[in-house]
Amino acid sequence: MKHPFTLTAVWNGGRNSDGTIEAGQLKTQISIPKEMGGPGVGTNPDEMLLGAAATCYLITLAAMLERSSLETKSLTLTSEATVDVTNNIFTYEAIKHAPVVILTSKATQDDMDKAIRIAHKAESSCMISRAVAGNVLIQTDPIVQIADN
Repeated sequence: MKHPFTLTAVWNGGRNSDGTIEAGQLKTQISIPKEMGGPGVGTNPDEMLLGAAATCYLITLAAMLERSSLETKSLTLTSEATVDVTNNIFTYEAIKHAPVVILTSKATQDDMDKAIRIAHKAESSCMISRAVAGNVLIQTDPIVQIADN
């Protein structure tokens, strides 16, 4: 079964202008970020690719933990992207995911080990990770802990 997604975009001028995008529940302004010489209005492709990779990874990780019967007390994620600009050529080099998985207090050391394995496997199971494979280095540095109570 195929699931189509459609995005509409409007751009209001030249390189240093801004625009809007709409796709389902996503409705936002866009421009080149200030750090790259743009106006910094709304979001930008760099943030959006990071957001797609991070949300895909987080949802995949949550589903895999659930399927493995690992109960979590909390699941958070910080993701960071590296974009290189050399000779005015922009290259999205890497994404690093740093999930923090807090298992319930009844978890064992075996559960912690299993959660770490799943955190690494979720990266290669996510469709966004697979889509950028070979072009963007994706790393995962998970922290797994057991809740105090």
